[in-house]
Amino acid sequence: MTTPVPETVLLAAPRSFCAGVERAIEIVEHALAQRGHPVYVRKQIVHNAHVVADLESRGAVFVDELAQVPAGATVVFSAHGVSPAVRDEASLKNLAVIDATCPLVTKVHAEARRFAARGDTVLLIGHVGHEEVEGTLGEAPERTILVEDVAGARSVTVPDPERVSYLTQTTLAVDETAEILAVLRARFPALRGPASADICYATTNRQQALSTVAAEADLVLVIGSVNSSNSVRLVELARRAGRPAYLIDDAGDIRPEWLVGVRTVGLTAGASAPPRLVDDVVAALGPVTVLERETATESIRFTLPSAVRRP
Repeated sequence: MTTPVPETVLLAAPRSFCAGVERAIEIVEHALAQRGHPVYVRKQIVHNAHVVADLESRGAVFVDELAQVPAGATVVFSAHGVSPAVRDEASLKNLAVIDATCPLVTKVHAEARRFAARGDTVLLIGHVGHEEVEGTLGEAPERTILVEDVAGARSVTVPDPERVSYLTQTTLAVDETAEILAVLRARFPALRGPASADICYATTNRQQALSTVAAEADLVLVIGSVNSSNSVRLVELARRAGRPAYLIDDAGDIRPEWLVGVRTVGLTAGASAPPRLVDDVVAALGPVTVLERETATESIRFTLPSAVRRP
């Protein structure tokens, strides 16, 4: 079957790597260069199969739990953060820890500790089982309740409605989170939150850029892995806008039937997807006109932790 060729690809900008992802990958690269291999990484450093495979080829060893790491070895904590219990376990095993937690996730952890310390019940808006959520829940598990959706917001109960706060996972859909918060605020008028939004700038920017592209596209392709929360949210956003949308790990996932009758493809990549994959997809779509729709510019950079910072 001959693959249909669209006329135009609309690139959403910003797209691909964010500052937290770039920092996390750099941390593993520096650790390998400075300490040799193996360097162990708890969980995927970021949620992208291509990034993980590349670092594995250089000597990184990805593990699910610290029980798989030999005592005294070097271990990197992923960009999604860990609970205090994981840090305690690492200390007991005398592991050389390098923390690649995104600073914007660290902010949420600090808020969880502060809100719990002042006596609030903390309502954490997020997805069950996600590593970032598990780490945040671990900061004050006895005072934190996970709220996943509007239904959860309608049914959640707290010991004291006058002492309640909320936090959010950093990679949520902005519009869906607003709906959940509207329900919580209506039910708990005393609800307090962080001074600045927990949904990170990169998630917000990529969603806004995709909304612009989706409005002009017949089909939307989002590059990212299935366990990437921010990438999945982009697909959902495009579908809520009435566009057929698909999540692809790379150009090899594109199916010819998706392109039948399609003149304009909207294309973006989640914050953990390498930029080169965007170029590969454009090339795979054939001789097309490429136009970019930029809705924001990003200049944020995060410093590396002292453990891998060169003198």
